[in-house]
Amino acid sequence: MFSIKEELNNNIISKLTIRFGNGILFHELSYDTLCITIDKNIIFDCIDYLYKEETLKYRFLTTLCGIHYLDSEKSIGVIYHLHSLTNNHRIRIKSFTEIENPVFPSITTIFNAANWMERETYDFFGIIFENHPNLKRILNADDINYFPMRKEYPIEDTTRDDKNDNMFGRS
Repeated sequence: MFSIKEELNNNIISKLTIRFGNGILFHELSYDTLCITIDKNIIFDCIDYLYKEETLKYRFLTTLCGIHYLDSEKSIGVIYHLHSLTNNHRIRIKSFTEIENPVFPSITTIFNAANWMERETYDFFGIIFENHPNLKRILNADDINYFPMRKEYPIEDTTRDDKNDNMFGRS
């Protein structure tokens, strides 16, 4: 016997798999939240579908942020946390790409709140959001020529021996 949450999770996976097929790469339950990894080519369509689909109604973008894994072919990605207030249910959508071409579609036409979140993600991770209305730095100085949240740089002064970058996912 499934709980209501398990039924909803299974329903979401089923609907997305029917609609997007192989674009749904992976799904798992992580810390009691449904996490779905999707192909970056279907991000806009998938999030638009989750927003508009009448039984799901994911109409609140809780957060959008970047992520960088060093030891992965597709090392840079975007994570979207969506909330259906109607169903009191949250999901996490993740998508990854190569760091040499970190381009994802903007979802600002679906969620106005994505505007600043995408700008912050660009500012810190260098992820470019196609069709964003005003993609520019908002927290770092305009003349910075790097993206500080990428795990390509040491965290602090390299002469310090009381901090170890391995503790922070950097080698």
